[in-house]
Amino acid sequence: MVKEKKTESKIVLEREYIVPLRKGWLKVPKYKRSRKTVKTLKEFLVNHMKVYDKDLGKIKLDVDLNNEMRFRGEKKPPARIKVKAVKYEDGIVRVSLVDIPDVLKFRKSRELKAKAKAVVESGKKVEKPVEEKKEEKTEEEKKEDKKSEKEKQDSVQEAGVKRAKEQAKSVKHTTKVKEEKIQRKALGR
Repeated sequence: MVKEKKTESKIVLEREYIVPLRKGWLKVPKYKRSRKTVKTLKEFLVNHMKVYDKDLGKIKLDVDLNNEMRFRGEKKPPARIKVKAVKYEDGIVRVSLVDIPDVLKFRKSRELKAKAKAVVESGKKVEKPVEEKKEEKTEEEKKEDKKSEKEKQDSVQEAGVKRAKEQAKSVKHTTKVKEEKIQRKALGR
């Protein structure tokens, strides 16, 4: 699982494209075709998303997009693909797949359910209280500290349970799609 950056930068440009890939991969041998599709996609986005220094390293592909481009193997990549590109203030363009296959939707919903369940279970556990400093406090201060800690723990538990319920509810409404029996070799590894 990749950790996301906490610093959020502004979105400068957001677009959807149907990118033609066939012209790019027909020019290379079969064993290099899916690598060429990735490069063709990046070159297309460099031209269309106003990346002025033409740096392909500033185009970042989503994992699902990469898997979709390679799921039939190295020799038979897709001819075209529909993507959503978002350019941020720092010049980096993040690209994701628009039409996510039902198999991947199901997998993501299952992961969300597992995370929600973990949050609920962790909310039930009571954390060990932090060791207090050696400075002496009056009994009233100690009681107030215990009450505030208990209130914090209760609020954290309630928030975790609430968040888990919301996630479970959203997952419940998104997973009512029939699962297709598509074998995706690259994703099954």
